[in-house]
Amino acid sequence: MATAAEIERQAEARDVRNRWFLSAPALTIIFLAASGPLLIVLVYSFLTPGPYGDVVWKFSTEGWVSVFLERDIFDDTLSFASAHLTIFWRSLKLAIMATVATLIFGFPTAYFIATRSERTRDIWLFLITIPFWTNLLIRTFAVLQVIRNEGIINTALINLGITDQPIQMLYTDFAIMVGMTYVYLPLMVLPLYASMEKLDFRLVEAGYDLYATRWQVLRRIIFPMVRPGVIAGSILVFIPAIGAYVTPSVLGGGKNMMFANLIELQFGQGRNWPLGAALSITVMAIVMVALLVYVRNTSSSEARHG
Repeated sequence: MATAAEIERQAEARDVRNRWFLSAPALTIIFLAASGPLLIVLVYSFLTPGPYGDVVWKFSTEGWVSVFLERDIFDDTLSFASAHLTIFWRSLKLAIMATVATLIFGFPTAYFIATRSERTRDIWLFLITIPFWTNLLIRTFAVLQVIRNEGIINTALINLGITDQPIQMLYTDFAIMVGMTYVYLPLMVLPLYASMEKLDFRLVEAGYDLYATRWQVLRRIIFPMVRPGVIAGSILVFIPAIGAYVTPSVLGGGKNMMFANLIELQFGQGRNWPLGAALSITVMAIVMVALLVYVRNTSSSEARHG
C-alpha cells in the first residue's frame, strides 16, 4: 500500500507532466518561430558565401572575422573594419539619443495623462495610440515632409524671415534621431503611464508640504517610484531603435547607414550572407549583454535603496 509521501510524489510528477503537456504547443511555436530562424542564421554565419548570394555548405569563419576586421585585397593582412565600426557606433549613439529623447518628451506626457480625471484619461491614451494605426513607412514619410528643405519647418522659418534659405535637416543623423523619437514615443509613454497611474500623489503633496522644490520632488519621490516604467520604456525603445531599418533608409537617404541597413546590404548587393548573418548575431548579442548589465545594475540599485 502506497504511503502518503509516495502518493504526494506521484501527484507532483503527474502535475509536472500535465504542465509540460499543456505547454508543448506554445514551446513548439516559440522554437519554430524564434529559436529555429536564429539557429539557421547562426549556421549560415559559419558557411562560405556563394558567388551569386546564398551560401556554399563549407565551414568558414571568414564571416565572423569580417565583422570587425577586413582583409587587404593585395596581401591579405587584417585591419579594423572602420566602416563597420563607424556604422555600429552611429547605431548605438542614435539609439541612445532616441531613447533619451523619448524619455524627455514621454515623461511629462505620461505625468499629464496620469494626473487627469479618470473620465478623460482614456481619451488621452486613445490619442497616444493613434500613430500605431498607421504603417511605419507612412509615419516616416510624414516626418520627411516636415523636415525636408521645402517642408513645413523650413517654409515657416523662411516666411517669418528667420532664415533666407532652407536648413539642411534631411539626410542627417539628426533627421534619423527625430524620426525614431516620433515613431517610438508611444512605446515610452505607455509604460511610464502604467507606473504613474499607481503613484500615490499624497507623497508628492507631502514633499511640497515639507518645502521641497519641484526638482527635489521629481528626483526623490516621483522618479524613484516610476523607475520600473522608465526601465521598461527604455528597453522597448532602445531595442527596435538600434535595429531600425525603415527610418534610417528614408530619412538618412542611404548615406547615414545603421546596422540594419548594413545587414540588408550584405544579403542584397554585397551577396555575403555569412557576413550578414554574423552581423545579425553580433548586434543581437551586444544588445542582450547591454540590457542584462543595465537591468542587473538597476535591480541592485533598487535593492540597496529598498
